[in-house]
Amino acid sequence: MNTSVNIYEKRVAAADWSAVHREVDEYGCALLPRLLTETECASLAELYPEPEHFRSTIDMRRHRFGEGEYHYFAEPFPEPIARLREALYPRLLPIARDWAQRLGRQAEWPDTLAEWLEICHAAGQRRPTPILLRYAEGGWNALHRDLYGDKVFPLQVVINLSNPGVDHTGGEFLLVEQRMRAQSRGTATVIPHGHGLVFTTRDRPVRSARGWSTAQVRHGVSAVRSGLRYTLGLVFHDAA
Repeated sequence: MNTSVNIYEKRVAAADWSAVHREVDEYGCALLPRLLTETECASLAELYPEPEHFRSTIDMRRHRFGEGEYHYFAEPFPEPIARLREALYPRLLPIARDWAQRLGRQAEWPDTLAEWLEICHAAGQRRPTPILLRYAEGGWNALHRDLYGDKVFPLQVVINLSNPGVDHTGGEFLLVEQRMRAQSRGTATVIPHGHGLVFTTRDRPVRSARGWSTAQVRHGVSAVRSGLRYTLGLVFHDAA
């Protein structure tokens, strides 16, 4: 028996997943319990200057994505990343399938993450997508959607590796929903240290006069006013 797998599965299972489903339905995002200890958060953040762990680096200013930098992890991943992805996927899957049913879409996601990634790879999406992000004072992330090809899992999770109000100020997670024939709606969330936030990757179902319609959603990060903010992004589809 692999004890570490049980540790991460138990942390994920500690969430009230019925409540998470309701909140994601209502707001497009929902906080999760602590998924990583302080030590685990620090260990992952400390990997940032070690290039052997990463496949590529993105300078957000250069690409006009914001101000800051992030690395895409290379495989094999550090154990917390691999185990949390495996534990979170089956918990998010019922929400994904429910949304697909409401929107009349094909729910193509199989029961396990490994099977789903095989489908991504067969479609030419082979590059791993877990992300380690670093924002210094003045850093921010423009509103965007993490789409890397035709194969998309509709939910993802971000974990704050830093302690808000201690390691950094500002840097709230932002979600902006484009509502049909109405002004956009914004949601700002402070993610506690080591906790996760599940949120929609690109859109979500909303009630309309004809039943269910699609609300387009983008996410970003507000300006960091002081300190350093490290976050871990867990995307459940690979990149082309």
